[in-house]
Amino acid sequence: MSETSAPALGGRRALPRNASNAAEDDLPTVELQGLTPRGFNLQDYLNVTNVHLFKERWDSNKVDHHTDKYENNHLIVRRGQSFFIQIDFNRPYDPRKDFFRVEYVIGRYPQENKGTYIPVPVVSQLQKGKWGAKVVMREDRSVRLSIQSSPECIVGKFRMYVAVWTPYGVLRTSRNPETDTYILFNPWCEEDAVYLDDDKEREEYVLNDIGVIFYGDFNDIKTRSWSYGQFEDGILDACLYVMDRAEMDLSGRGNPIKVSRVGSAMVNAKDDEGVLVGSWDNIYAYGVPPSAWTGSVDILLEYQSTKNPVRYGQCWVFAGVFNTFLRCLGIPARVVTNYFSAHDNDANLQMDIFLEEDGNVNSKLTKDSVWNYHCWNEAWMTRSDLPVGFGGWQAVDSTPQENSDGMYRCGPASVQAIKHGHICFQFDAPFVFAEVNSDLIYITVKKDGTHVVENVDTTHIGKLIVTKEVGGDGIRDITDTYKFQEGQEEERLALETALMYGAKKSLNTEGIVKPRSDVDMDFEVEKAVLGRDFKLTITFQNNSPNRYTLSAYLSGNIVFYTGVSKTEFKKETFEVTLEPMSFKKEEVLIRAGEYMSQLLEQGFLHFFVTARVSETRDVLAKQKSTVLAIPKLIIKVRGTRMVGSDMVVTVEFTNPLKETLRNVWIYLDGPGVTKPMRKMFRGNKEQPVSCKLQKMEENITSTTLVHSYPHQCRTTRQEPLAIFPSEGYSEWSYCLVFKKVYSFSHSISQSSVSSCAK
Repeated sequence: MSETSAPALGGRRALPRNASNAAEDDLPTVELQGLTPRGFNLQDYLNVTNVHLFKERWDSNKVDHHTDKYENNHLIVRRGQSFFIQIDFNRPYDPRKDFFRVEYVIGRYPQENKGTYIPVPVVSQLQKGKWGAKVVMREDRSVRLSIQSSPECIVGKFRMYVAVWTPYGVLRTSRNPETDTYILFNPWCEEDAVYLDDDKEREEYVLNDIGVIFYGDFNDIKTRSWSYGQFEDGILDACLYVMDRAEMDLSGRGNPIKVSRVGSAMVNAKDDEGVLVGSWDNIYAYGVPPSAWTGSVDILLEYQSTKNPVRYGQCWVFAGVFNTFLRCLGIPARVVTNYFSAHDNDANLQMDIFLEEDGNVNSKLTKDSVWNYHCWNEAWMTRSDLPVGFGGWQAVDSTPQENSDGMYRCGPASVQAIKHGHICFQFDAPFVFAEVNSDLIYITVKKDGTHVVENVDTTHIGKLIVTKEVGGDGIRDITDTYKFQEGQEEERLALETALMYGAKKSLNTEGIVKPRSDVDMDFEVEKAVLGRDFKLTITFQNNSPNRYTLSAYLSGNIVFYTGVSKTEFKKETFEVTLEPMSFKKEEVLIRAGEYMSQLLEQGFLHFFVTARVSETRDVLAKQKSTVLAIPKLIIKVRGTRMVGSDMVVTVEFTNPLKETLRNVWIYLDGPGVTKPMRKMFRGNKEQPVSCKLQKMEENITSTTLVHSYPHQCRTTRQEPLAIFPSEGYSEWSYCLVFKKVYSFSHSISQSSVSSCAK
């Protein structure tokens, strides 16, 4: 038997997967059919000499499509909306005998039925929802077309050709990168799945390139400025590269459900070499600490240029980068912060806190955790895969927490479905429901192995869910979009509905909870300032005519914001005697020396107080976290706010410590104004600087602002800056003087510059 070569694709006739926007095959410039007569000359027929796309920022194509902010020289349009092009021919166009059409191609193996090859015929009237080209002007040898795209078109970068029909075949323009066209989702188009009907919300959730992310504690909410930078040079290509890296089939890139789900997996690098490596161990020797990032631009550009995941991120960094990805592609998106966010490891819709008989937490059995806060994203879209009524905001989370269908990702999950407990609808609704609406169960583990439920806290989880307000930097409370008001019948009904849809509940908490104790306990933590002592006050209230004795235990821990404990820095036990119908306060002093040496980046001080009533054996338990108050950054801008003028950005903060700070990093970012930069200011060993005004200046021009990934930004000046002390001030001030020599559309303001000091 003679050997034969193996057939391509194992004998199958299908084409290979088309999963790369960057990969391409050129279409032939000439497609002749059959034999051509002697003397046949291509120049005798209509030929294209030039194509004009009207792609400048001020042209109607970009203005009308709200893409004029993109730092990109190509034509960028939104699907489902018409745009204009002009074609120049070698002679006047005669519609009676000349036939041509525009073609759009994406990827390497274009197919019309997959939407990767789009022939656009010239028609007399454009129809909504269909591709078509209408001649709107004929002048000499030029024809201007109005092209209507489909609202379901693939989102990505298309190659454009013009094909002319002759009696002997097709003549096609050659590949020209200048005519490449980006097509994005369109929240302004009613037929698009991401249509958003409020103009102010579109301005905020699609076009706003700076924002605020909330973090901190429920009782001490803090804000972090974030530069999304979705219009910055190279970011659109970086976002398309993210989908290429995921090997996402091009035919699915017109579906916002699929795009957001792929983005959720790819923004983290847990299992797919995605954009960001997460780290919660407080060791960042091989990368940038999460709190040092001021925006998404450096992260995405570094990922695209190095082809390797960027180090490091935590939940707000993942959410910030994911927000950039979604807005850049045209999907309305916002960052959401949930205070006291549950991480349900066993999918039983409850947080199980196991206690020893003496009241201490059993860390071996306690696997669930409650994050002090957690950030994720919401993306706006219709859900054609769900029943009517579950479209709108969808929760999507790129922080790697639990595996979903074989990958670390979460969502999109309908916020409306989560509110009503309909967690049977995809994707990952049970996990998101538990994050915002699970119960906190305190369970005592007896020596004989039995478990007794001591207390059920139904109000601790999902205490507050917020996002940035539209048109401002204030807080918008959106808790009621995720859950009914605590204590209402609807809220309990939603939980029962969730349980009915198959969420397991390993421990039945109904009917076995101990009767309410005669003694109540609560505690308050004094405002804690970094480097200073503070007090914790515990209040015991006896509501009965009986006299009680209590054994109380206080544990103070340094915890990651995820609720995971790093170390215990405070341990104290005491006895309390309560007379009938009385209360007593116990004060515990927390000294700075006890916690300062153990601090974490983004760490919290978490206090757990338990008490056992000797007479009744009742166990009381309360836990609270507090955020150490750190210096606020004050940003000031001096100078004429005009193109080409020198300006000074001053960053100030007060050192609250009784020791000198050295090697202080300043991270500065201003979208549309300056590229992200960082600079270390070194302390002067001869001069104490803790209570002096320190002033440093650096001249930076656009020629010295060089992106060098992964090394970020560098200047031509390499030597350390000198520090000059001055009497009479208790602040540090850093002045960065930079001259802009290239044009930008708006002046610098405080709101458009974000900075981070470490």
